[in-house]
Amino acid sequence: MGLLTFLLYTLLILMILGFYFFRSSKEFPKTWYEWKTEFRFQYMGILGLIQDISLNKKNNVAILQQTDRIAIVTGGNRGIGLRIIEKLLECEMTVIMACRDPEGGRKNILEAVDFSTIRGKLICEKLDVASLSSVKEFAKKIQDNYEKIDLLINNAGIMCAPYKLTEDGYESHFAVNFLGHFLLTHLLLPKLKAAGKKGLNARIVNVSSIVNMVGKINYDDINLTKKYYPPTAYNQSKLAQVLTTKYINHLMEKEEAPVQVHAVHPGLVDTDLFKYTSTTSVPTFKKLLFKTPEEGSRTVVYAAIGRKLEGKGGTYLTNCVHARCHPDAKKPEKCEKFFKFSCDLLGIKEFGNGVV
Repeated sequence: MGLLTFLLYTLLILMILGFYFFRSSKEFPKTWYEWKTEFRFQYMGILGLIQDISLNKKNNVAILQQTDRIAIVTGGNRGIGLRIIEKLLECEMTVIMACRDPEGGRKNILEAVDFSTIRGKLICEKLDVASLSSVKEFAKKIQDNYEKIDLLINNAGIMCAPYKLTEDGYESHFAVNFLGHFLLTHLLLPKLKAAGKKGLNARIVNVSSIVNMVGKINYDDINLTKKYYPPTAYNQSKLAQVLTTKYINHLMEKEEAPVQVHAVHPGLVDTDLFKYTSTTSVPTFKKLLFKTPEEGSRTVVYAAIGRKLEGKGGTYLTNCVHARCHPDAKKPEKCEKFFKFSCDLLGIKEFGNGVV
């Protein structure tokens, strides 16, 4: 058997296992559209596993002492977010954990992190990125109480959830994974600009996914009311993050502002992000194949503090190396179109002025 034939057979077997054990839903697809979407979703999952295995030795980040820096992490009360916060606290930063349940989040952090060996300061604040009013309230509190913000890590997210519209009328994946964070970035950008300085830019990190590669922005039906399948919504939201990462970084470079923006695929990580998928029925497989939350946090933290990335924003990373993302991200006109579309949705006239 030739190498190519062996690889094709291996891919086929992985696809079959994927459809059976790692579907995006506990139910099987019902229509050709759903089967096609599921196939693409599974294919990207396999590529992600291959990346995680082949680049495992690259997936490391050095903890750097940065006592005077302030970081915001959304959704940091569990999973990857919790381990991101742990690493930033090890850097002796002040870390603001922004989540829906601050007290529960604080409890989780205190149980998971040994504060006897950590000098960083933890602050817990309420933020529901699904609610635009909550985003505005949180941003106002930050604007009023902090002169600067050095790092904004847009980490909170959902995956393959049943169809739901938020209180603002947006499909939940689009709202949670993208739109709420886009608004937060706009509102806090003046504080990020105030923090950045020559040789040490402020940074924005958008936690995206490898599935951005098969995402598509449905401009005519952004809420996917006509044809909804969970991976379609998830893929769209993750592509949205990558497109705006590229364009906002372009704006920062054009302004010569001391801020850089990165998008990150943390890898396939064993967290409750998969709670709506069929993987919950095979927890042993998930533990064997997927990264731990600590391993998944490394590329995010690398994007936030890695010295080799200084002045090199607009990049998409996985396993602490540069990676290929959606072709549209290389087309400035595509990035600008979606950026302006997003600003119009939120009524933003001048992006980054901190006002809506």
